[in-house]
Amino acid sequence: MSRVPDMEPHGPRARVLIVDDDERNLLALSEVLTPIADVVCSPSGRDALRQLLRDEFAVILLDVFMPDLDGYETAAIIRQREQTARIPIIFLSAVNKETEHLMRGYEMGAVDYVFKPVDPVVLRSKVSVFVDLFSTHRRLEESERRQASILRALPMAIYEVTERDGELLRQFRGGDLTHFLGDQAGAVERGERQWHDWVHPEDRPRLSQEPERGGDSVTVEYRWIGPQGARHHILDQRIATGSGSGPRRWAGSLLDITERKELEARLVHAGKLDALGQLTGGVAHDFNNLLAAMLGGISILERRLVMGERERVVIDQMRHAATQGTELVRRMMAFARQQDLTPDSVDPATLCDSVAGLVDHTLGGKVQVEWECPQGAMNLFVDRGQLELALMNLIINARDAMPDGGTIKVAIVAEESKGSRQPMIRLSVSDSGTGIPEDVLERVTEPFFTTKEAGKGTGLGLSMVAGFAHQSGGEIRIDSAVGRGTTIDLILPATEAAPAGAAAPAGGQQGLDWLKGKRVMLIDDDEAVRTVLTEQFRDAGGIVTDYASGDAAVAAAEAKAEAFDYILSDFAMPGLDGLATLRRLATLTPGARTALMTGNADDARLGDCADTTVVRKPLNAEALARIFA
Repeated sequence: MSRVPDMEPHGPRARVLIVDDDERNLLALSEVLTPIADVVCSPSGRDALRQLLRDEFAVILLDVFMPDLDGYETAAIIRQREQTARIPIIFLSAVNKETEHLMRGYEMGAVDYVFKPVDPVVLRSKVSVFVDLFSTHRRLEESERRQASILRALPMAIYEVTERDGELLRQFRGGDLTHFLGDQAGAVERGERQWHDWVHPEDRPRLSQEPERGGDSVTVEYRWIGPQGARHHILDQRIATGSGSGPRRWAGSLLDITERKELEARLVHAGKLDALGQLTGGVAHDFNNLLAAMLGGISILERRLVMGERERVVIDQMRHAATQGTELVRRMMAFARQQDLTPDSVDPATLCDSVAGLVDHTLGGKVQVEWECPQGAMNLFVDRGQLELALMNLIINARDAMPDGGTIKVAIVAEESKGSRQPMIRLSVSDSGTGIPEDVLERVTEPFFTTKEAGKGTGLGLSMVAGFAHQSGGEIRIDSAVGRGTTIDLILPATEAAPAGAAAPAGGQQGLDWLKGKRVMLIDDDEAVRTVLTEQFRDAGGIVTDYASGDAAVAAAEAKAEAFDYILSDFAMPGLDGLATLRRLATLTPGARTALMTGNADDARLGDCADTTVVRKPLNAEALARIFA
């Protein structure tokens, strides 16, 4: 017979086992002890042994005189079993009160010997001591189990160490050593191998680092290479625990901080890229002003001067250099994710055709390109010009990685969606070239980082591709190994919309003849840009009034009302910026068509100009014609 255990807020109550062949004694004792524990009653020694197989008890109250199996025999069996040997036993007896019976009871492992009839207060006090001890022990075991579970779940190990002959000998006491060592964990725990066997050779001296003067703790970080080649960063912390003249003893922990170190490196890298991106955006404005003045000045010289063949070669080289500078700025802006993108639907098949025509003459006879660009239901949704440039960069990089020739594989396939509602397309460029070493793989998208020889690469190609991918809402993935080649995947947004019309062929520049007889207000704080644009517009027959600031232009318009056909203003100017200037002039010169010039596509500053046409510096005739003509 037994009672159903009551549950306490912090877990089950302790159990007490009462063994007596008299049911009246069982009932009486149960009523006395129920307030302090859950009571399980057993009418015989054999039944008590069965109860001990099922449950755990804080104390056993055992009647001495019982038929079949008496209390002494029952106690002997209890003491023989490892699981029950340490349970306290209190003997109960109504007849065996002689000293020899008391001595036999204590020899059988009893902690007390109580005579019937028992005093309820005395018995409850005696049993309460063992119930409290049992509950405390169980809470301690539960706490140790929780701590062990937490340690096993953490990438750490606990050790004790003895210093012997200047060497620290570790003995591991807990944690998850298999996280670091896998199958070799057992060999280290048995002392067959030592932890320092896997510490990076350059970092091993740190293991013997002494505490700071007056201290008794040591904290070191070092690199650790596991049995399977896995690389970790370890935080090793230990504190002195022993005292006296003997060998110094320590207790410590090993924590895998690899993820933290990688995160720190990524944050530092991101900070550098963000700083460089901001610097790029700031420099771009001034640099584009210089290029605008150079390109505009070259156009003016061509129209106004009669040049011989050699002079024209010089002019062409000047224009080529300035155009290359424009391309360099555009790549830097692409890296900074600040270039102006115009996404549209792009058919993969026509993309491959157009890029193939551009790169064929650059590959040489040793390198071939295999194109896998089937026409499907989905099209790319990106800026076509930037995508073509990115794909050309990837193909040329692949060519350079195969100096002995080979095959470049270009494939465009649908990318399986992983929780994102936006459909994506994967554009892959693979080569079988030299591959990228692991130690530089994470740096290849950094601006100005290149593995090519001096003079053979700017280090902006992959950074531009990565910037384009991220600004387009996609990502770049790079898989490479030395001797195995490289595969670069661009994961880009897709659309079911019909492809945009084919881009107009290059060539046949449109001039500025449409400016003839038109009144133009030009506003720019850069004197060189303002002078060159003014001369270009006047050469085309335009009637130009120029101002060095937005404040000056607004003041002039307020003082004297004039009609203008076109107003062209720089954006970044001291005082009134270009956007505010155009909005003020809209009420003073109604009917004029306006446009904003900028050399820096800073989205945060230009985000409020959806109602204003924006043109990028350096200007060209085609761009102006699309806006005004």
